[in-house]
Amino acid sequence: MVAQSNILSQLGVKSKGTVYMSVTPGVGLEMIQLDNTTKTVAAYACRPLDYNESLRELVDYDQFKTAAEELFEELRISTKSNVILNLPMVTFGIAERPLILSDDAVTGSLISDVEQSYVFKRHEPVVAWTDSNSSVSNDMRKILYTAIQKSVIDNISEALNEIGATLLGAEMSLTSLLKALDYSGVTETQMKDGITWNLMLIGSSGYHIISMVGKHIVDYYEEPLAIKTFEGDELYNAICSSANISLMSYPANYLYIVSETNLVSAELIAKKINTESTVDFLDNNQFKKQELIPASLSVLPDYVLKISANAIGIAVPRTLNYPVKFDFVQKQAVSSTDSNEPVKISIGENEFEISPTTAMKIVGIICAILLVPVFLLHLFLPKYAESSASKVNEINSQIEAIDKQIKELSNSGSKNTFNEQDTIKTTLENNKIKLMGYSALGESVPQNLWITSFMAKDNGLFDIQGSAVSVEDVYAFFRNMKDSLVNTNLRLQKLQLVSNNIDELVEDNMLSQGYEFEITNMTEEELGVTEEPQDTGNQQQNKNKKSVSKKSNKAPSKLPKEKSSGNYAKEITGK
Repeated sequence: MVAQSNILSQLGVKSKGTVYMSVTPGVGLEMIQLDNTTKTVAAYACRPLDYNESLRELVDYDQFKTAAEELFEELRISTKSNVILNLPMVTFGIAERPLILSDDAVTGSLISDVEQSYVFKRHEPVVAWTDSNSSVSNDMRKILYTAIQKSVIDNISEALNEIGATLLGAEMSLTSLLKALDYSGVTETQMKDGITWNLMLIGSSGYHIISMVGKHIVDYYEEPLAIKTFEGDELYNAICSSANISLMSYPANYLYIVSETNLVSAELIAKKINTESTVDFLDNNQFKKQELIPASLSVLPDYVLKISANAIGIAVPRTLNYPVKFDFVQKQAVSSTDSNEPVKISIGENEFEISPTTAMKIVGIICAILLVPVFLLHLFLPKYAESSASKVNEINSQIEAIDKQIKELSNSGSKNTFNEQDTIKTTLENNKIKLMGYSALGESVPQNLWITSFMAKDNGLFDIQGSAVSVEDVYAFFRNMKDSLVNTNLRLQKLQLVSNNIDELVEDNMLSQGYEFEITNMTEEELGVTEEPQDTGNQQQNKNKKSVSKKSNKAPSKLPKEKSSGNYAKEITGK
C-alpha cells in the first residue's frame, strides 16, 4: 500500500486515510484502528460523550466536535481523513414488499412505516435497507431495514467538516456487533451455515431477540422493558421471566446474550435464564472482565477494557464477507463549474483526490498497457482457433447431448419438490409445540401425582400416563394441562385403581398410589390399544376363590366403596 501511494503521489494524486469511530453509550466517542494481519487493536482512544437514550441522539454536537479533535491529536492522525462511524441503533425491522416495486418505491414505503415511531415524529428519517437472504414467495421479497434521524447525520457530518474530516460512512450498532462477534471468533460455532441461534441484546430500554441462521437474520423481536425501575434480583427476575416466554417462539440450538447497558450483567442473565439452548454471553459494558480481541502495547492499559464490540465491528474491513450491511450516508451527485476540480476515488481503505488532467494521463497509461496483450491476441488467436477446431466440435456435441437430456428430464415432469422454507417452518413449529408441552407438564404436576410416561409427537399429539393418590389430584392435573395446552383436545383416556381388589391394595401397601391414569389426544389406533381377552369361566372362578381365600384371613374392610373408573372419567371430562 505504501508503494502504491508513492506511485499515485508522483502522478499528482492526493491520498486521504480512513479512521473508524463509534458513538457508544456508557463509553463515549471511540476511535480505533485494527491490525487485520494479527487481528489486534493497533491504536485506540476514547472521550466522554453524552447520549440521550430516550430521544436516541447526541446531546451536544460541539462536545462531539471537541472529542473528535482530541482523539485525532492523541493518536497523531491527520484530521484530513475520512471517517466511518458507528451509531447506536434507533430502529430496526423486517418487512415484506412486492418484487415489482422499484428501489425508490421500497424506500418511500419504509419511510412511511418508520414515521409512525415517536422518534421520527419530530425528525425526518434516513432509511437504509437490504434484501434478506430468503424470499417469502415468488412475488414478494423480505427486507431488513433500519432508520436514523437525518439531523443526526447532518450535524455529525458538519462537525467533522469543521475540523477537516469527511464522514464517509455511518452504520448502526447491531451490524457492527455482529461483525465484531464474527471477526473475534467468539460465535464461530453459532455462525456456521445451517445453525439456528438467537442473539439476545439487552439495552437500557428493554431487550431484542434476533433470530439467526448462521450469519443471516431471519426474524426480529423487540420487548420494551422499564429496566431502570427495577433493583437487584428483581431486575434479573423480570428480564428472565419475560425472555423465557419470548424465546419459546424462537427455538434454536444456541442462545448468545450480550448486555450493552451498565445496569445488567449478561453473565448473571445467562445463569438465571431457563432455556434448553446452549447459552453463552458477552458483557459489552462495565461488567466486562476481558477484552474481545487482544490490544497492542501501544494502547494504554486503562483503555483496554473500555474497547467496545461496536468499535471493533465498525473497524472490521468492509471486504469482510458479511451478508447484512447498512450505510446511512447517501452518495450525492456533486455539480461544479471548475472543470479541473479534484475527483475523489477509493482504493481499499484509502481515498484519493485526482484532477481530470491527471486522470487522463492515468487512463492513457492503462490503455497502452491493455493494448499490448490485445495486439498479441490478434496475432496468435486465429492459429490457436484453427488448432482447437476439433475440440470445439467435440464440446458442441457434448452440449447437444446434455441439452437433449435436459429436455427429456423436463418432459418427464420430474421436479424438485423440496421446499427449504416450508421444511424449516414445519420443524420450528413442531419443536415449539413440543417445548410448550414440556413447559406445561413442569408447571402442572401436583404434589401427590407421579408421571410414569410422557410422549409428544409432531402435529401436537400427546400421551401422558401416571399414578396419583386421589382422584382430585388427577382432576387438578388434567384441568391444568387443558388450560396450558389449548386447542389440543386432551381427554382422560383412562382412570382406574391400581388393582380392582381393595384388600390387595391394603395388603401390598399401594394406597399411596391408588389410581393410575392416561391423558391423551391420540386415537386408539395411534395409541395401539387392543381389547383385553375376556376371562373364561374357570379363570373368573379361580379369581373369586383367590379373593375369598384372602378375605377369610382378614377383618372386614372399613374403606368406603369406590366408584368405577368409568364414572370418574365421566365426572372429570364432563361426558
